[in-house]
Amino acid sequence: MNRRIPNPLRGLPFPYRAPTTPLGVEPRPRTKRTGGDFPTDWSRRPTAKVARTAVREMLIRPMVSGIAMPTRKGADRLLPLRHAGPDGHSQPVIFAANHHSHLDTPLLLTSIPEPWRHKVVVGAAADYFFRTQITGALSALALGAFPIERTKVGRRSADLAAEVIDDGHSLLIFPEGGRSPDGWGQPFRGGAAYLALRCDVPVVPVHVQGTGRILPKGRSRPKRAATTVTFGDPIHPIEGERSQRLNERIEKAVAELGDETRTDWYQARKRAHADASPTMHGPQAGAWRRVWAIDDRDGKRRRSRRSWPQV
Repeated sequence: MNRRIPNPLRGLPFPYRAPTTPLGVEPRPRTKRTGGDFPTDWSRRPTAKVARTAVREMLIRPMVSGIAMPTRKGADRLLPLRHAGPDGHSQPVIFAANHHSHLDTPLLLTSIPEPWRHKVVVGAAADYFFRTQITGALSALALGAFPIERTKVGRRSADLAAEVIDDGHSLLIFPEGGRSPDGWGQPFRGGAAYLALRCDVPVVPVHVQGTGRILPKGRSRPKRAATTVTFGDPIHPIEGERSQRLNERIEKAVAELGDETRTDWYQARKRAHADASPTMHGPQAGAWRRVWAIDDRDGKRRRSRRSWPQV
């Protein structure tokens, strides 16, 4: 008995592939699907959100707990925002954090408290996370990331970020624009401040400590170490405030949280009140001196110098 093999293409509309351009006709420009032009609206639909939640809770959270051993502080400072949104729901916010490692993103995505945790998306570097369609799709699905141009001021990136916030999502952004090359902080760029003013949403400063020891810039294999995530008091834009001034307030708040993490709340508040909080930028000196200064700051100066034997 002869069986007919079903045709998998039956029922599909012709043609099966795009037609070629006739000779003598100027071809249409190809639509770019990488970098800042990578489409991510599909990753914020209900089905993708369910898949992302499963990935975060079943894969990312156990991985972060095992490698980073996080301690989380200050989540109670977000309580005034829990019912401050429309209809009594949580208000969208911008989480602005310092940046030392690729581990910062999964650590924060599993540390941000409810009800923001499952409605937060990440502003990620377009030239790194969306370099190819594969990495872009993985970043959008697993992290809820969308591309941000960090080498130039892109209106497309700003409009997309504002659209995401207006849709009720919160935003995680690293104002430094990239990972620290030496463990010290870099000056904040104005993206978080600009979006806070444009969308009239508060900024939650966040300080992350310890991820630079686990997976610093230039290292491919992680090393297990303890980390601390500290959330600060929400910063509300002031009417008529300039973006530069708001950006300075955000950077100062993150620096104060770093001081609080290394010492204690009372001592850190005393220095903040006296405008004497330690800077995140480190000394303006050579690379070796900056490394020594980090050891001094964290109380980890190595004391393994060799000395001449006593006779």
